[in-house]
Amino acid sequence: MASTGKDKTKGCGPKLFTTKEKKTAKSSNNPSRHAAKLAPSSSKASSSSPLRTLSEVKSMRLSHFLAQSSNNTTTEPIRIFVSTWNVGGKTPTAALNMDDFLPPDDNSDIYVLGFQEIVPLNAGNVLVVEDNEPAARWLVLINQSLNRPADIDANVFQHEPSPSVDSSSSRASSSLDTSFSDLSKTASGTTIFQKSLLKAISKSFMPVRRKQLKACNCPIEMTKASYRDACFGCKKAYAVETDSSGEDEEEKGKDKEKSRDSDGFVVDGITSGLATRDQLKYNLIACKQMVGIFVTVWVKKELVQHIGHLRKSCIGRGILGCLGNKGCISISMTLHQTSFCFVCSHLASGQKEGDEFRRNLDVLEILRLTMFSRICRRAGRKIPEKILDHDKVIWLGDLNYRIALSYADTKKLLMENDWDALFEKDQLKIERDAGRVFKGWNEGKIYFAPTYKYSFNSDSYAGETATSKKKRRTPAWCDRILWRGDGIVQLSYYRGESRFSDHRPVCGTFAVEVEVLNKATKRRSSNADLRIDAEELLPTGKGKGNASHEM
Repeated sequence: MASTGKDKTKGCGPKLFTTKEKKTAKSSNNPSRHAAKLAPSSSKASSSSPLRTLSEVKSMRLSHFLAQSSNNTTTEPIRIFVSTWNVGGKTPTAALNMDDFLPPDDNSDIYVLGFQEIVPLNAGNVLVVEDNEPAARWLVLINQSLNRPADIDANVFQHEPSPSVDSSSSRASSSLDTSFSDLSKTASGTTIFQKSLLKAISKSFMPVRRKQLKACNCPIEMTKASYRDACFGCKKAYAVETDSSGEDEEEKGKDKEKSRDSDGFVVDGITSGLATRDQLKYNLIACKQMVGIFVTVWVKKELVQHIGHLRKSCIGRGILGCLGNKGCISISMTLHQTSFCFVCSHLASGQKEGDEFRRNLDVLEILRLTMFSRICRRAGRKIPEKILDHDKVIWLGDLNYRIALSYADTKKLLMENDWDALFEKDQLKIERDAGRVFKGWNEGKIYFAPTYKYSFNSDSYAGETATSKKKRRTPAWCDRILWRGDGIVQLSYYRGESRFSDHRPVCGTFAVEVEVLNKATKRRSSNADLRIDAEELLPTGKGKGNASHEM
């Protein structure tokens, strides 16, 4: 992470003024002269034009140059919990124990939780419209695990009054019960209602000013008053600081006539607030569904202010190579001065010989096609637009790689608990060792049994009860977590034992180094004396014409 001496000199020594420019500044009776004297010199030659153009002046902030010095940043460790689960198209109930997917005592800083097949992969969900009710239910259960006090054990889907639950929570649970009940009974208008419900529930777990998550968090200490001045060239920095996002703009007209609760959220007249947001320990910062793939990212409340450049990207790799029954959802963001990308995928299925190459192709196409929207340039470098451009990348999901052995040979090794011999035949290991996929990526050592395929509500693999060889599935480590980037150490890699699905959930925890501006740099960056206003550098008189040309 630390830059070399050469880079440090180059990044911190821009030539702000030529000799002619100094004379112009001196003759203009402007207090910016003192600020100009503070600018370091450089051996790099100035352009032929004696004055800077407005486009250059826009990004001319000493804080940008100061931030590039390795001496101005320190590394701090954070803990990230990652979990992936193929839930087999089953909708959760309040009775579901989430501990196998989301341990209650983990206390990580960031939670990245990915699902596959949260809805059945039938023609209606793939070709017509996806069902959003299961996603809303999963959000409620996750929030209950992360933010609910340990002494409260209320059924969030079927309200049962309890002295330990306050009236607000009681009304929220009752409203949810009504909402989900209506969804199951209503055929017409189901799509609109479900999307409203999912959006309202997700909003109630998000920060109040979630718009800032998508904006530039340039390396200066910003206040509300100076937020828009953080990055002259960043259009996102000029966004109105309200409780809305770009995805909500198209719904503004519809929402005007609907009743709102105390937090301003709407779901066809039904209150969606499950708890006041200032009581949440973790905030939902990203939530996205693509047919059966569903990913959520939760961050400790005190870290939310340091999140920026939040973007999402979906790539379909299913039917016809483009539909969403297979593919991935990627989340890009920055935390302090470090960029992260989380990829949740469901790759091509099948255990026939050669199917692993289709999965390889899915990975390559996801890496090639995923493109995050452009936001701004920060501290002299471009915010990542491709997956591999990020400082840290974590890939999770049902990758569907199988074991290249017969069912009988696999069962024999399973009975002996010989994980090493079994893992030698793992398709993902074979493909990675051959350099055909995930080259340069890392995966922790596997000490757990294959996670697929189990019989319903059983600890027995489905192959033991299959009525025909055609329907029999050889056990495999389909569900995986990989990562790439420096400063990442995996602390744990294990599977949960929930019988809810034919897959077992897989979890991993990571200690990750994040670059943070030190306090001295923040003080210098926020010092008003170091700011050079655009108007102060604009030419006057005869020099005005020279500045109109773009360099």
